[in-house]
Amino acid sequence: MKAILICPGARSEVGLLSEAVPLSNVPALGRSLLEYWLVHLACSGVKQVLVLANDRSEQVQALVGKGERWGLTIQVVPESRELTAAQALLKYQDDIENATGGNALVTMDHFPGLPEYPLFKSYADWFAGLQAWMPRAQTPDRVGVRQLAPGVWAGLHSHISPGAQLHAPCWVGENVFVGAKAVLGAGTIVEDGSFIEPAAELGHSYVGPDTFVGRYAEIKDSLAWGNTLINWKTGSLARVPDPFLLCALRASRARRSNGWLARLAELYARNKEDAHLVWKHLLMNKEG
Repeated sequence: MKAILICPGARSEVGLLSEAVPLSNVPALGRSLLEYWLVHLACSGVKQVLVLANDRSEQVQALVGKGERWGLTIQVVPESRELTAAQALLKYQDDIENATGGNALVTMDHFPGLPEYPLFKSYADWFAGLQAWMPRAQTPDRVGVRQLAPGVWAGLHSHISPGAQLHAPCWVGENVFVGAKAVLGAGTIVEDGSFIEPAAELGHSYVGPDTFVGRYAEIKDSLAWGNTLINWKTGSLARVPDPFLLCALRASRARRSNGWLARLAELYARNKEDAHLVWKHLLMNKEG
């Protein structure tokens, strides 16, 4: 069986999501939308997949390789623009004729099985889609994700303080630190490699990968990625200038090494265990 996947092009309505990677590759509960679709197709018996990519196709290619990871044969085809389903039907008629089933041609603007949750019309739609997908994100090929309590998931090598509060539904990715007295309220998603300091409070929010959230910070109904904060209800955007409140861990290492040394000294004075975990977290990201 064959299938064709159309990668979404950049969308101004959700511009933050595609600043670093194409929308098909954006982290969503530890995996990308494209990876979820490839798992779905492989489980449906598909053997060959044509991926049409008009935005940074080299990143799409690097993500999927030749498809061995899923037992698929994958060909990534660069396109000059995002094709509609009708245009793809005309251009790849021979491939469509050799494809069967409901997955023959898919525009990846939603998670598998959830077409009622379009992802890229607004940040509110993106967040709603993530919430709907959360119970399904532990796909058959996924190892290491554990359910700490009903509706509360955590990934490998994450340190969650016994004094932290996690309220379902909630997702904590891999290599995440959650400090004492931090509160992750219902609907909170923390992506891989992020660091949530003690006493921070989050609710109905998405924290992007490798993002630092400072002590006593309050993030509600928002997307926090690096130093950028977007209210997903209104779409309003703010850049947080204080790296002690919100910043990107990976992007900050080369430019702000002195700042991190000062931050480490401050943490050490307040809490030796926190300081040790900051070093461990930074070294882990450096090695990765």
